[in-house]
Amino acid sequence: MRILYLSLFVVVTDQISKLMVKGVSIPFLKIDVQGLPLGSSRPILGDFLRLTYIENPGMAFGIDIGGKLFFSFFSIVASIGILIYLYKSRNENLPFRISLAMILGGAVGNLIDRVFYGVFYDEGALFHGKVVDFLDADFFNVNFFGYHMSRWPVFNVADAAVTCGVILMLFAHRKSMKEEALLGNAGTTAIVGAPEVMIRPDSTTTSTGSEPTQS
Repeated sequence: MRILYLSLFVVVTDQISKLMVKGVSIPFLKIDVQGLPLGSSRPILGDFLRLTYIENPGMAFGIDIGGKLFFSFFSIVASIGILIYLYKSRNENLPFRISLAMILGGAVGNLIDRVFYGVFYDEGALFHGKVVDFLDADFFNVNFFGYHMSRWPVFNVADAAVTCGVILMLFAHRKSMKEEALLGNAGTTAIVGAPEVMIRPDSTTTSTGSEPTQS
């Protein structure tokens, strides 16, 4: 379960990046970060990658189904479920556990925003916070039945961790299935290729094709 250190790293990195973008003031710790104005955008790698500060009341990548309270409780249940599944899978291969740890870290990172940011920034009640998104990447143009997209939806570190975790999980699961299939085939071959042993009342145990020894 030391893999949970990876989840912790994702959460800490995600929250620090969000606080730097949104801004935070903690006088007794002498911390005062101004952050960016909501809706502002700054180039990082030209127009390919920009720092664009928006707030998302829904799920990852701007998906909005249901209300804020629904997403908050859904995130809590999902995080607990992933943690339990990670514990049950503690003997699985390392890539699979890494994928689960990344997904858990991403889920908790966005959960903190939804649960506490509304109260912390005096913008709403508990469980009514908005997720801070700020990574704005260029994307190849997509035109599909009238839907057009030229840039990837603005996301954050937690979203990236969840996406990478899901992709890694698919590869890790596929690899695990192949290994199990190879082990199964090897076991079947060993059984089929084993010599047949026959026992006769009037002879000692011999292999097929050998003359029995008379008693």
